Amino acid sequence: MSGRLLRWAGIGVAVATMVFAVVLASRFGKNPSLIDSPLIGKPAPEFELPALDGNGVTRLSDLKGNVVLVNFFASWCLQCRLEHDDLVATADAFYDKGVRMVLISYQEKPEDSLAWLDEVGTSPVQIYLQDPGSRTAIAYGVFGIPETFFINQEGIVVGKIIGESDAFVLGATIDAILRGETPGQQITGDTQRAPGS
Repeated sequence: MSGRLLRWAGIGVAVATMVFAVVLASRFGKNPSLIDSPLIGKPAPEFELPALDGNGVTRLSDLKGNVVLVNFFASWCLQCRLEHDDLVATADAFYDKGVRMVLISYQEKPEDSLAWLDEVGTSPVQIYLQDPGSRTAIAYGVFGIPETFFINQEGIVVGKIIGESDAFVLGATIDAILRGETPGQQITGDTQRAPGS
C-alpha cells in the first residue's frame, strides 16, 4: 500500500513539475538578452575609446561614411574564439568596399585581450579598442558576447548579430547594407557573460 502511494506521489510531483515548466516557458520563455535591439534604426551611440595597446584613440564619428561593424569580444569567450578567423577574413575582404571593423574588448584587462589576439591573430585593417568602465557596452545594450552591431554610412544602426557569426552571415549582412537595406537583428547562437557576473 505504501509503495503504491509513493508511486502516485512521484507521478503527481512529475506532472506538477511539467505543468510548472510549461507555464514558465510560456510566460518567461524569452531570454531578455535576445529582445530586439532598440538601437536598430537609430543613430549609433558615439564613442571615443583608447586603442587596446594604449596608442591613440578612435571616435566612431571619424568612421562616418563607411559601413562600420562594432564587435564586442573577450579572451574568455568561446564563441569569440570560434568566430575570430571569420571576422578577420571579412575585415580584409570588405575593407576596399568602405567597411571598417572595430573590435572592443569587453570586461577584461587590455593586456589579457592583447595576449589573446597575439595568439589568434589580427588584421592590420581592424581597429582594436578597450572600453574602460564598460561605458560603450552599456550604451549599446550589450548583455553577453559576442555581439556585433552594423552601422551604415550615415551612422545609423541597421543590424545586429547576437552570438557567433561566420563569414557567410557577415558578408550577406554587409552586402545588404551596401544595397541600402536594413538587415535588422539575427540570433546565430549563444552568448557568454563575463565570468563572475
